[in-house]
Amino acid sequence: MSTTETLLQVRNLKKHYSARRGWFAPAKPPIQAVDDVSFDVARGETLALVGESGCGKTTTAKSVLRLIEPTSGSVQLQGQELVGLSSEQMRQRRREMQIIFQDPYASLNPRLAAGEIVGEPLRNFGVHNAKERGERVQWLFSKVGLRPEAAKKYPHEFSGGQRQRLGIARALALQPKLIVCDEPVSALDVSVQAQVVNLLMDLQAEFGIAYLFVAHDLAVVRHISHRVAVMYLGHIVEIADRDTLFSAPRHPYTEILLSAVPVPNPRTPAKRILLQGDPPSPANPPSGCRFHTRCPLAQAICSQEKPPLSPRAGPGGTEHLVACHFR
Repeated sequence: MSTTETLLQVRNLKKHYSARRGWFAPAKPPIQAVDDVSFDVARGETLALVGESGCGKTTTAKSVLRLIEPTSGSVQLQGQELVGLSSEQMRQRRREMQIIFQDPYASLNPRLAAGEIVGEPLRNFGVHNAKERGERVQWLFSKVGLRPEAAKKYPHEFSGGQRQRLGIARALALQPKLIVCDEPVSALDVSVQAQVVNLLMDLQAEFGIAYLFVAHDLAVVRHISHRVAVMYLGHIVEIADRDTLFSAPRHPYTEILLSAVPVPNPRTPAKRILLQGDPPSPANPPSGCRFHTRCPLAQAICSQEKPPLSPRAGPGGTEHLVACHFR
């Protein structure tokens, strides 16, 4: 991490969806996709959001960018509040915040050549003249490992890894300070995943970009992240630096999540911890700690009081936040 200066500050972020199915249908409790989430991202840092499918990772990331309007909460970029800005005010801040989507093909316009796709953000914001934009596009192609002549090709003529490189080049075009990576390698082959992850790390080292990295592949997270935030049913239950979280997790859910990672050596016995029961519905989450219905440590207080995300002593004085009554 290049600096400890806070770039992004998220406080008490919530996103609830109405469950009403029609005008005359009975009212139902809202679906609490994200509920009271708080975290910081420093300049040049990679914060990974991990958790099982449906826990609210992508909804959190898109709410930060206001691609989805949050129900409530605060999102500040360099100290400026983003929630409540008008469309035009938000448009100006979008130059500093970009996203790399999960599906590298669906996120590219099939009617535009690759060079037009990468140059579109520059044209939309009136950056440079036509000649300078062309030179900038060529430079961006070289930065992400694509040949300049590939600018004339269309998305269907590229492989999956090359398409994701196009997405990365487009995200870099306006020189953003923050890039949300929404599972950017999950649709790629393993060998290509490594190339894209290494590319992201090289670009971060060169330009000081901060990443909010949404992923479910913990091997990728361990390679790229500086800190990791673990989500369960719309809540963050643990935040710690990468090495601490993987070597000494504190929250029971984090321990269970890490135990599910395959062991590469077949002679090493796997220490799987099996979860009991089914995941609760976000439309009707449990009271108190949301994990208590499946937690091996649960006691009466867990169903009555929600544990705050509070600091614990970490190795070497590192910050370690845990939401658990007994850890």
